[in-house]
Amino acid sequence: MGLFNFNRPADYLDAAREMADSGRPTLARLLAEEAANRTTDPADAARIRAEFPGNSLRQED
Repeated sequence: MGLFNFNRPADYLDAAREMADSGRPTLARLLAEEAANRTTDPADAARIRAEFPGNSLRQED
């Protein structure tokens, strides 16, 4: 795995794809959720969530 600089939603999405490719689906989903949350376009956020299906894994305080 390369080093990531998480400044943009695309950075989280790249990391999510790398985690999915390396067999870490839970971490991939969490990173994808963060990418979607940081995306300003609702259609892009929906596309990201659809690429990594499943229920939200976040635990809110």
